[in-house]
Amino acid sequence: MTSSVIDAPDVTGLIELSRDPGLDLKPVILRVQTDLFLAAPIRDRAVLSSFASLAGGLIPIVDDETALTVATKLAPCPETPQSVLAALAARGSPVCEIVIDTAVVIGPTVITAALSSGADIGKAIAAREERDRLNAPDPEIADLERARDPHARLDRATLDRLMVRARREADLAAPLLGRHDIAAADLAPLWLHAEPPQRAKIHEAAAATAALRSHPQAPRDIGVVLTGLSRGGDVKGFLAALAEGLGLPGGFLGSAPNPSSRYDLLTLALRAADLSEAEAVYVFLTLNPTVARSADRVFELVQLFRSLTRPAARDLLGAILDVRLPERVSGAEHRPYYAPDAAKPRQAAERISSRNIILPGRLRQSV
Repeated sequence: MTSSVIDAPDVTGLIELSRDPGLDLKPVILRVQTDLFLAAPIRDRAVLSSFASLAGGLIPIVDDETALTVATKLAPCPETPQSVLAALAARGSPVCEIVIDTAVVIGPTVITAALSSGADIGKAIAAREERDRLNAPDPEIADLERARDPHARLDRATLDRLMVRARREADLAAPLLGRHDIAAADLAPLWLHAEPPQRAKIHEAAAATAALRSHPQAPRDIGVVLTGLSRGGDVKGFLAALAEGLGLPGGFLGSAPNPSSRYDLLTLALRAADLSEAEAVYVFLTLNPTVARSADRVFELVQLFRSLTRPAARDLLGAILDVRLPERVSGAEHRPYYAPDAAKPRQAAERISSRNIILPGRLRQSV
């Protein structure tokens, strides 16, 4: 026998008195049982079932004053059985209005009972919905609190919703990256926000999955095209050619959460495009003079480029941008240079090699 049943007060005296035909103790019994239910330290299944059975039988036959008093007490209690609320709603106004206005949860059975009573509950429901709307927590604040709470369970739908915002919001990305219940593979969309050690773990997880699939070859001579555009300082043309070669939307660099991470995203794209290390270094040294003047920054980008594998870079790029890279990209197929309808290659488009690159001093020691 549960403790809630053992601790239940003895109401046999009220039951005996209720058998006196000259006394109507049903209102008293309902009031007493309502107070005992609300005061119970534990409302287990036995207590809920017993109270629902007793109150459900008494509510339809007590006087209006008792029904109104009981409704005022029971409706705000979140554990009040829906069958009890339905019995109260079936009494009609004003008891029904109390239930609709103050009940924590209103299920279909309560709405059905309220409608069957003939009460006009339209205004009460509208007022309730407006109040709930005004009191609803800010979804952005709620997401941040959920991400920061290590005990909050994040199902797949919730995690996917959080990732959509966290890609661009460092305040939300940081707590997600700090959680231990999210697999490294699921953190791929936040790779740009991660520190180098965590980036390595995310890359390792992506590489393990990417190795199970085949990937299309990069467009023929894309390295020659990109280095030529970089040499000429055509940033717009360079980014357009890179996006087209990978099958990415134009302006994909704008998806970086901040300006400092754009070159990290660019490095990821260069690796996904299968540029050689020499070609990537040439881009770092010619595309943006500000970057080229910082030997430390160029060194960081080269180290990052070396740490990536092309299949993993493709998958990380797709996760960060929330796109699916095509399995067949434009220009990837072989096209003979000297076919009758093929354009002859220009002499300026010569492949960049490590022998004709002048590197900063720090790079020259390790590249």
